[in-house]
Amino acid sequence: MKNTILSPVVAGTMNWGAWDKKLNTSEMAHLIRICVEHKITSFDHADIYGGYTTETEFGHGFRASGIARDSIQLISKCGIQHTEGRPNTLKHYDYSKEYIIWSVENSLKNLQTDYLDVLLLHRPSPLMQADEIAAAVEQLKAQGKIRDFGLSNFTNSQTDLIRQRTEVHYNQIQFSATHFQPMLDGSLDYMQVHNITPMSWNPLGTVFREDIEQTRRLKKLLVQLVEKYEVGSDTLLLAWVLKHPAGVIPVAGTVNIARIQQLMKAVELPLTDLDWFAIWTESMGNKVP
Repeated sequence: MKNTILSPVVAGTMNWGAWDKKLNTSEMAHLIRICVEHKITSFDHADIYGGYTTETEFGHGFRASGIARDSIQLISKCGIQHTEGRPNTLKHYDYSKEYIIWSVENSLKNLQTDYLDVLLLHRPSPLMQADEIAAAVEQLKAQGKIRDFGLSNFTNSQTDLIRQRTEVHYNQIQFSATHFQPMLDGSLDYMQVHNITPMSWNPLGTVFREDIEQTRRLKKLLVQLVEKYEVGSDTLLLAWVLKHPAGVIPVAGTVNIARIQQLMKAVELPLTDLDWFAIWTESMGNKVP
């Protein structure tokens, strides 16, 4: 049974710090308040963001925001050993019991909190041992340092490997109108069967990042749908992700306050089945099978 209820849209913090926007403490605090005011109460982190610096910066911002800890949910990931920010000679993965526990405790210190609402393993490692991972997870849960556990970018078989030793309640995957394979390769079906909540990173896909035939087709359709629904293109693309019956939670990484104010509109947007299929059709470039 899940112990955590996340907001229907999660704020992704990857670009808040050194990797992009370089927000200072007061800017972080302001952005956190704006998110919470608009009912986006869950914040997605990873230890590596900003070269292992963004969690600390967010922690300062969160303290400055004056928001109560039980008003928000903090998600973080561990397992990637980067060369940026640490004395590693090679990027690799580490899922030893000792490292998982150390990494969580380090994230707690950096985020200035006593617990994570959700811990995710960032990417699967060929050397990961389910027993060792389970031992770390169970110890962290028993100590109250994490409330829920999940995965990120894991396949169905890799999830099975971990599930046979400890409960898995989340899997954060890439899913969007331009990256829709998870709804065809069995990933989202599997998560529905096993009561695993999918989170979607990059839920807007490449619509605003690439100028290719696929995105041109989608943009042409979105012009019509923006007029019909009276919301922005990004809201429509989130609504497309949210409509899937797997209950996907999109992780939206924008720091644009005007966009943040519009994100939750996607949750209530009555996107019709026909318009949902129209978006998929334009993304594929052909009719459904």
